[in-house]
Amino acid sequence: MGLFEFFGYLSALIIGVSLGLIGGGGSILAVPVLAYLFSINEKAATAYSLFIVGFSALVGGIKQHFKGLVDWRTAIVFGIPAIIGVTLIRYFVIPVLPNILLSFSGFIFTRRMAMFGLFALLMIPAAFSMLKNGKEKIITGKVKYNYPLILIEGLIVGAITGMIGAGGGFLIIPALVILANVEMKVAVATSLIIIAFKSLMGFFLGDALTMEIDWPFLMVFTGLSFVGIFIGSYLSNFINGEKLKKGFGYFIIAMAIFIFYMEFFL
Repeated sequence: MGLFEFFGYLSALIIGVSLGLIGGGGSILAVPVLAYLFSINEKAATAYSLFIVGFSALVGGIKQHFKGLVDWRTAIVFGIPAIIGVTLIRYFVIPVLPNILLSFSGFIFTRRMAMFGLFALLMIPAAFSMLKNGKEKIITGKVKYNYPLILIEGLIVGAITGMIGAGGGFLIIPALVILANVEMKVAVATSLIIIAFKSLMGFFLGDALTMEIDWPFLMVFTGLSFVGIFIGSYLSNFINGEKLKKGFGYFIIAMAIFIFYMEFFL
């Protein structure tokens, strides 16, 4: 095992620890870890990330379900269009994207630059969602569904997830609060179920049918993340997760800058 691989597997454990400690966000590191420490191409890195993100969110979502915080009707209403969006992208779009998307004046814009560039761009609002003070919107009314907007939002979030291989919780949670009048704690818990199902369905109905999957590697990486989740959950009894969340937000911004530099300037 080389040095980069060692740090890659260590990062898988750290991703899980961060999920256990702060309840989310850690899986956004899966794509850069897979791409830069294991030298996995952009198609496989985003595909594997969907699998890792999906199962990590499923663990968190099940924990929230037993706390009574998951709104399953909302998860289904929002989740179905999201599943359709991510599956269409992973099955029909990603396999046919050419390696070179366009070139002009000697500059070549590749598929990798598009996918990782979009990923890095969306890491910024994800980071800011961790940095802001969590003032919850107080919901006193009944949950209401703006079905047309939920359908559009679900398709968009699913498509973005399909392109970048990340869960998109920072997009889903505000949508549930604004479009369905869901209480913040319930929105956070429900978003985990939505992320889990759309990510896993996108992987199994898209990538697993269109590319060769290195299952032994993927299971080891995901297994280490799972171990990390339980370690992080234990450590959360002694460590303030909210303080760590802000530090992690700044780290994600630094990672976004690093990805831009690696893809567009190096």
